[in-house]
Amino acid sequence: MLLHLATAVLSPASAQPLKILALGDSLTAGYGLPANEGFTAQLGRALNAAGVNARIIDGGVSGDTAAGGLARLDWALADDPAVVIVELGGNDALRGLDPSATKASLDAIITRLQQQKRAILLAGMLAPPNMGADYAASFNAIYPDLARQHGVTLYPFFLDGVAGNPSLVQQDGIHPTAEGVAIIVQRILPTLRQAIDQVRSTD
Repeated sequence: MLLHLATAVLSPASAQPLKILALGDSLTAGYGLPANEGFTAQLGRALNAAGVNARIIDGGVSGDTAAGGLARLDWALADDPAVVIVELGGNDALRGLDPSATKASLDAIITRLQQQKRAILLAGMLAPPNMGADYAASFNAIYPDLARQHGVTLYPFFLDGVAGNPSLVQQDGIHPTAEGVAIIVQRILPTLRQAIDQVRSTD
């Protein structure tokens, strides 16, 4: 299996693309964008252009929380992906949910994925400024803490380079435009390649 997956990563002409699940919320689902301009579509094109024969599975559900992602995890894994991008928690922060509950759900997701020998990219999120300093301190620590605890690849802030830039977000001030998604993909790609490399060393 290891050799097979490594071949899928290394050979653009491989008949068996590397399956990557993007498990997330509306940011993954491409809210407000044409299907071919959302995160998973743009990420798939970027990987193929970089010589990685990959199929991105869109596991984004608008409005989903970390607990929601955990509840549907088994269903989301039906295609047996080798790599999983976990992009959840933004809605938890927007709703002011208890950071400890968010962390527990993400911890359970990561634990299950590791038990199944899947490579993981944990995409971090930051609490909105209006939630206050105490909440932000608790919430923002979730992702680096889990990455250290589980030894998984971390991309610290999914919206890095996009959040707060009116020209790169839609009118709601939250969701990226197609141009914003392109920046997210460009910035997250090197970190995703690190997670993909783990496939080569995983039995």
